[in-house]
Amino acid sequence: MTDRDNGAAPPRRLGSLRRPRRPRVWFELMLIAISYLIYSMIRNAAPLREDQAQSHARWIWELQGSLGLDFELGLNHAAADVTWLIVAMNYYYATLHFIVTIVVLVWVFRSHPGRYGATRLVLFATTTVALLGYYFYPLAPPRLMEGMNFIDTAAVHHTWGSLSAEGSAMASVSNQYAAMPSMHIGWSLWCGITIAVLAGPLWVKLLGVLYPVLTLVVIMATANHFWLDAVGGMVCLAFGFAVAYLWYGRLCYRLPRKVPEEKAPAPS
Repeated sequence: MTDRDNGAAPPRRLGSLRRPRRPRVWFELMLIAISYLIYSMIRNAAPLREDQAQSHARWIWELQGSLGLDFELGLNHAAADVTWLIVAMNYYYATLHFIVTIVVLVWVFRSHPGRYGATRLVLFATTTVALLGYYFYPLAPPRLMEGMNFIDTAAVHHTWGSLSAEGSAMASVSNQYAAMPSMHIGWSLWCGITIAVLAGPLWVKLLGVLYPVLTLVVIMATANHFWLDAVGGMVCLAFGFAVAYLWYGRLCYRLPRKVPEEKAPAPS
């Protein structure tokens, strides 16, 4: 009796899908492009519900105040008083979110091909679950809160890539009330952990640790997020790691660095 006859074939095929494979450049580029397009479309198609977004922002601000941790306003004003610093933060917020994530993906693809698929799955699962927050919990960022004195630093300095400037191309295509969870934190923490675990030189590992910390400071100083948005991003990342662990059977960084060579089928 063959494996097909006794029903062993489907589990074998499932095991084959779960086995790390050598990534292909064309497939990865297509996957990333399509995934980001779908993510952007869904995120920006979420109902604006401005009243709810303002109500949620006030609730979060009051909750943080009850904990004595409502420090975003003070940080925002302190940073805004130093022009060169806040302009640098604006550009950091607008660009590094994408640049560093892509660089880390390429590095893992080239240097850790056996771990690439699982590590990429963490990022994709993290981003996917974040869409639930954008749909079901619209949230105004601090810079758009009514009755508050937050400074919209990107609008003040007309920073390139700003999501804030009224009437700008970026503002017109972006959902301004999709602040919870913060994917700046979800993605930067994914980058930081990946670099800290997989990089060799100590100074590179330290850069990995520093990157999400700096990102947290930037998202609050520019009044784009509350720190609780960052917690939401961390929760999404934990979900992403759980998905990859369940699929591959172990932590993505513990998979073999290189992809095992495919064995040629035995001659019949």
